[in-house]
Amino acid sequence: MLTIPLEKLAFIIIKAREYDVQEAETDEDSGSNPTDDGAADVLEDSADNPTEEELRDAIDGLNEPERVELLALTWVGRGDYSKAEWGEAVREAREAYELKEADDLVETPLLAGYLEEGLAELGYSIGDFEIGRL
Repeated sequence: MLTIPLEKLAFIIIKAREYDVQEAETDEDSGSNPTDDGAADVLEDSADNPTEEELRDAIDGLNEPERVELLALTWVGRGDYSKAEWGEAVREAREAYELKEADDLVETPLLAGYLEEGLAELGYSIGDFEIGRL
């Protein structure tokens, strides 16, 4: 049913989780190091934080049919379609697909959760890939 390798999906989900938890910089002039601040700066959205770029690159690295499936999977996870409607979701995603789709997906709140729910609905799991955290 899915043509996107589960390892790629696991990486996208992990990056989407990391991106979802980022927050605005709280102490721009802290001058501390990660040890002193408990590595909390990793959660801050800053110009030099690579999480968003890694997520965009992972999505952009998919070929067009895989990106279409990623969009359809998001819709299934969001509850717009069911497993029985997977073919319809893919057809609709193909029609709605645009080159800027990576931007739209990255900016989708709860993307990681939607993708995980979509995978579960279709009977897939990325649990094996998360053990080593890619």
